Amino acid sequence: MPDEENRKIKIVATTACPTGIAHTYMAAEALEKAARELGLEIKVETQGAKGAENQLSEKDIEEADAVVVAAATKVDLSRFRGKPIVEVPLQEAIKNAKEVLLRASELAKKESARRKEQPTKKPEKSGKSSDIIPVNAVSGAYKHLLTGVSFMIPFVVAGGVLIALSFAFGIHAFEQEGTLAWALMKMGGGAAFKLFVPVLAGYIAYSIADKPGLAPGMVGGFLAVDMGAGFLGGIVAGYIAGYFVEYLKKVKVPELLSGIYTIFVIPLTSVFVVGSLMIYIIGNPIAGIEEGLRNWLSTVSTAGAITFGLILGAMMAFDMGGPVNKAAYTFAVGLLGEGIYTPMAAVMAAGMTPPLGLALATTLKKHLFTEEEIEAGRAAWILGISFITEGAIPFAAADPFRIIPSIMVGSAITGALSMALNLELRAPHGGIFAIILPNVVNHPLTYLGVITIGTIITALVVIAVKRYTRKWETVA
Repeated sequence: MPDEENRKIKIVATTACPTGIAHTYMAAEALEKAARELGLEIKVETQGAKGAENQLSEKDIEEADAVVVAAATKVDLSRFRGKPIVEVPLQEAIKNAKEVLLRASELAKKESARRKEQPTKKPEKSGKSSDIIPVNAVSGAYKHLLTGVSFMIPFVVAGGVLIALSFAFGIHAFEQEGTLAWALMKMGGGAAFKLFVPVLAGYIAYSIADKPGLAPGMVGGFLAVDMGAGFLGGIVAGYIAGYFVEYLKKVKVPELLSGIYTIFVIPLTSVFVVGSLMIYIIGNPIAGIEEGLRNWLSTVSTAGAITFGLILGAMMAFDMGGPVNKAAYTFAVGLLGEGIYTPMAAVMAAGMTPPLGLALATTLKKHLFTEEEIEAGRAAWILGISFITEGAIPFAAADPFRIIPSIMVGSAITGALSMALNLELRAPHGGIFAIILPNVVNHPLTYLGVITIGTIITALVVIAVKRYTRKWETVA
């Protein structure tokens, strides 16, 4: 921190979320805005669906006084070794960007003071936990799962849409070899959909154990598909592979043998152990669970479907892109590979109605909202039709006790309606842009009707709650 008194504190940051289309950029924008207001210098690298953008160079990192990591997926911290790091969930960076930067700034000042006291001692390049200040950061098993999901999603998107497009030529057109419908089905169902479970398992293991975890994770995921254990089997295989390889990495071996241990013993042993566990012990029981789940979903009563839809819908609105939302989304995406499409339809519809309902509410009753909320409502129209539930976050952050329960009601009803009407969706994302593609939704007009009803219900509940509580506040 040279000439500390006369220059701005420089912070570098990186943001990342599983889908990489909304939270990543919202967090980056919030941090940049807060830095301007605080008079800090900042450069934010986004690791979204397009890969790393505005990449941090070695020079950027070298000159930085502190690092902010706002991520729901694995981020390589090794390049930040020796720097004070503040690690926070994406929602924290979006809602409280100033506080996050103030923590980083404070950490930078402490580090500067420490170096002044020990001018001859170089900063440690340890990367140990003492360098990192986690603040309710997403960590552990859930972070590993989201990392796997983030790598899996492109395969599911491409596979789902290609399969749907093959049906545009006729429901059985793909059966005629050599036709375009056959080729589309081969690419979507024969390749992309078969790969997504191995990719999910492989990158769960990669998140735990880095590169050595990839091979056993992918092999375990492939075996899960082959044995009918589906995405549940893939998730289990990914965790087993990751933690087993992490254990193997800690085994002490003579320096002379460390090379052969890394490139030969670890991959061979881990693939053999994970493969054996899948084939002889856990693969078949998980396949039985998958079969039971498929049977239950295909024979569930209307009442059961409504209950299931209510739960999924409420989960989508509860934290708008947070852990609960992602749990429901991951579950529905995983079922796509099993040929079960109704939960995906419920999840996407229920994820679209929070921003759409709030946008409608701000349009109908402007006097109940602040100028900032009305402005956010205009953007929420676009975010809503694009299935970006995070568009509701500005409203929830400003008024959580009234907004969150209100949008949960709308989303729960939307999910229940979608399940009760047996609506199916073959693409895991895209909002209105996926719905208009042929055969992606089995009944597109009905589906749009369900989303419209959910939007209206959300808006009416939000308006009613705000109006009633305002009167109550006035009386009190």
